[in-house]
Amino acid sequence: MNDDNQRNHLKAYGIVYFGLEAGLKSKWLLNYDGGAFLIENNKAIENECKIRGVSYQIISDAKAQLVLQEISSPSSNQDAVTLEKAPKIAVYSPKDKMPWDDAVTMVLTYAEIPFDVIYDKDVLADKLLIYEWLHLHHEDFTGQYGKFYGSFRTAPWYIKAKQSAEKLATELGYNKVSEEKLAVAKKIRDYVIGGGFMFAMCSATDSFDIALSAEGVDIAEAMFDGDASEPGYQNKINFNKTFAFKDFNLVRSPTLYEFSSIDMTRKRKIPKTSDYFSLGEFSAKWDPVPTMLTQNHTVLVKGFMGQTTSFDRNTVKTNVLVLGENRTNREARYIHGTKGKGMFTFYGGHDPEDYTHRVGDPKTELDLHPTSPGYRLILNNVLFPAAKKKKQKT
Repeated sequence: MNDDNQRNHLKAYGIVYFGLEAGLKSKWLLNYDGGAFLIENNKAIENECKIRGVSYQIISDAKAQLVLQEISSPSSNQDAVTLEKAPKIAVYSPKDKMPWDDAVTMVLTYAEIPFDVIYDKDVLADKLLIYEWLHLHHEDFTGQYGKFYGSFRTAPWYIKAKQSAEKLATELGYNKVSEEKLAVAKKIRDYVIGGGFMFAMCSATDSFDIALSAEGVDIAEAMFDGDASEPGYQNKINFNKTFAFKDFNLVRSPTLYEFSSIDMTRKRKIPKTSDYFSLGEFSAKWDPVPTMLTQNHTVLVKGFMGQTTSFDRNTVKTNVLVLGENRTNREARYIHGTKGKGMFTFYGGHDPEDYTHRVGDPKTELDLHPTSPGYRLILNNVLFPAAKKKKQKT
């Protein structure tokens, strides 16, 4: 899985998932050869590698044991983590969204990893309980329709989406979309607390936390929910209810394409040519989870924009682990934490291979980016729930 010996890093994860579904013994070799996988030899696996264009090497049992011995040495920052079971995956997304609207949907499809699409009715009916891993599409859990009002309020797609959301909220017994989205956010919160793994990108990260923090407080203006927001609502925000963020200020204006001071999009001054973030280095033997989540063939990853591009370090809670950051700009790009028995990962930006993805932009063709480090981080999250759990030390 290094940069010079793997033709298709992304589809390699699909091969591992395929092997787990087939019941083959698998190990994730953390920090070894770019985060390689050791899978029990099987003709079906060989054939799938050939069909999908994934580079592989067949080694003897003796060589495999030597590799594992090398990795187990106390002097090496490496570890071999047993992968036990292919996690059942759900993508929280409106049913009418196009696949290319979401990087996770695209890369799961490209890697040939199966998933189910679920939405509000499913979540409120407790269907999350059958899944080990949940991805939140670029959703707005605050009921402000993505803060697209300023630029797109007359666009047919915006009007249709608003009408659909209002109809769904009514069908589910809620007076406002914001109330219905809060109910969904609370169900997802409970799913994580109960032991689920949640991954979110772009606006689903901060809007999720904002919705939880504003429970019982009307922060939406009249064009979103039919009545004015509460006076002085900023002082009523409860940061104890959030997963990752603290001490943020909400953006009151409905015409600004921004939710709060969490996001760095409007504050950052980084040219595209030098927009990169670095991955942290963790102890493979003592902290396998962050090590798994940062496995890559490079420690430097290209930056990319989104409605929520990155997170102001001043708003990130101290108990949340920063996995990837731009230190010179004091922004976190990739963060991870625990909540109850479960875990969550937030990843800023929209599409790792489309720097300034905008509404209506063409689909990213992942065949052109089979070794994408940015997309590989997503797939690390998909696979790590399969790992045999060890107690995290830090």
